[in-house]
Amino acid sequence: MLSIKGIKKTFNAGTVNEKTALNGLNLHLKEGDFVTVIGGNGAGKSTMLNAIAGTWLVDEGSILIDGVDVTKLSEHKRAKYLGRVFQDPMTGTAASMQIEENLALADRRGKKRTLKSGITAKEREYYKEQLKILDLGLENRMTAKVGLLSGGQRQALTLLMATLQKPKLLLLDEHTAALDPKTAAKVLEATDKIVAKDNLTTIMITHNMKDAIAHGNRLIMMYEGNVIYDVAGEEKQKLTVADLLKKFEEVSGSEFANDRAILT
Repeated sequence: MLSIKGIKKTFNAGTVNEKTALNGLNLHLKEGDFVTVIGGNGAGKSTMLNAIAGTWLVDEGSILIDGVDVTKLSEHKRAKYLGRVFQDPMTGTAASMQIEENLALADRRGKKRTLKSGITAKEREYYKEQLKILDLGLENRMTAKVGLLSGGQRQALTLLMATLQKPKLLLLDEHTAALDPKTAAKVLEATDKIVAKDNLTTIMITHNMKDAIAHGNRLIMMYEGNVIYDVAGEEKQKLTVADLLKKFEEVSGSEFANDRAILT
């Protein structure tokens, strides 16, 4: 479903601020893979997601989504393949619009538009059933303005909107980092349900090592723009935070420099 081959990305090339963010990165995901991604600050995690999404083009290498070479496609042309949720709960929804209106926008994205206005009874019933998956009671508040929701509710709604059309690839960029622990756990629970229901191929960046171990079927660790550790299945489920720290030190030759990831 995703094939990344030898991608490189350097920012501010030829200046004193030159920074190589991705250094010949290779990564391959099968359909239905749910991969969690960890790494210290500057490891290249978000740069990798931005490269997949086309936020910026890579300097070298190739990116294929479901066999389609998207390496040189613009961000908006890649959007039909992707669902994406960012760290900020306020970025994925329209605050002045109702919950059902936000869902309708997401549901109709890329579809042929007509002069017919409003949300049909069939659509409304479908949105209600989808909201029940979140287990937040939003199915009983469908005409409420999104701006009245909490950060966690908005992030859960954003997640639902990003997956309504069952994207080829779901990108989650620390989508629970701005939430309190209880709310983050609720959003992660909804994430697991939605990903499992539609067998979505997913990449989830997280700063929380425990979450990286607990969720998904595969875990990768990044360092200096490359994958330095890749573990899946039963071996992944047996991991502990101590194991991950030890593995990072073995492979990188340095200590893991992100206290938030260790202490969370």
